[in-house]
Amino acid sequence: MTLLVYAAAALAEIGGCFAFWAWARLGRSALWLLPGIAALILFAALLTRVESEAAGRAYAAYGGLYIAASLLWLWLVEHHRPDRWDICGAAICLVGAAVILFGPRG
Repeated sequence: MTLLVYAAAALAEIGGCFAFWAWARLGRSALWLLPGIAALILFAALLTRVESEAAGRAYAAYGGLYIAASLLWLWLVEHHRPDRWDICGAAICLVGAAVILFGPRG
């Protein structure tokens, strides 16, 4: 369930941030900010659903998945194919997220 929540949070965060990018950098209407704000609120709410005893650990593990999701956004929405260095970097981040999520706790 944690991975599903992280995936939904990443989509909400990237979508929300992209709405601001579209307004500020692509010259889109300020109306883009309304769904952007809603998406960022959803993002924050979703991260509270992660099973973790500490917010910092939940956010740290989320970071790796966010990076991979951002590269998917780059490819699928912005139509720029990630290069091998993007993929390698995301793989390293996902390994780090897995260590944080699944590492034994004493």
